Amino acid sequence: MTGPNPDPIVSTLRRLGYSAVVSDACDRAGLRAQTLAPGILPLDPAGPVLVGRARPVHSGVVTVPSDPPYGAEIAFVDSLRPDDVVVGKVDAPTAFWGELFSTAARARGAAGIVIDGWIRDQSRILAMGFPAFVRGGHPTDCHGRLSIDAVDLPVEVGGVLVHPGDVVVADRDGIVIVPADAAAAVTATVVEKAETEDRARLLLESGAYLRDAWERFKVL
Repeated sequence: MTGPNPDPIVSTLRRLGYSAVVSDACDRAGLRAQTLAPGILPLDPAGPVLVGRARPVHSGVVTVPSDPPYGAEIAFVDSLRPDDVVVGKVDAPTAFWGELFSTAARARGAAGIVIDGWIRDQSRILAMGFPAFVRGGHPTDCHGRLSIDAVDLPVEVGGVLVHPGDVVVADRDGIVIVPADAAAAVTATVVEKAETEDRARLLLESGAYLRDAWERFKVL
């Protein structure tokens, strides 16, 4: 499922981007603190690079089951759009996300999830190929323990403040958040750097010394 007008930044970064080159491009733009702290890991380390637009969400601790059950969670998942990446902060060691949420999110066109917290049904989510970056697994249901209390507001995740519409680039090396207002410039730098690195790689493969490649291309 894709939108009628593909996001050119998301499309370009899916074609050329990965977390290291995007982080370098952020550095060049003076954005030197855009990588989430280590510990939020891919469910599938060999999976594709996750790229999309952030939908921030926060889930806080509750002690009473909601009425109707899962009301806020159902509304949030049903609101997802093509290329959305759920970027969430969870305040308790309880599963925030599971297989059916993933199935519904994928049907809406969502690109994946980045959760500073825990999920369940990991084997089933892995089998369906839905990209997930999480702290780990926890079998306990969120109902009566957690509830979404903020959607589409800035949320601090892994030490980075994530705003709606920021670009998320995540792979096995880590997760980079590109502010929406810098995304076009950062993407242009990614294109330039990817092309330069390709030329440097060819030079090194021909037997050149690393110092020569550095002097010529100024990339490592």
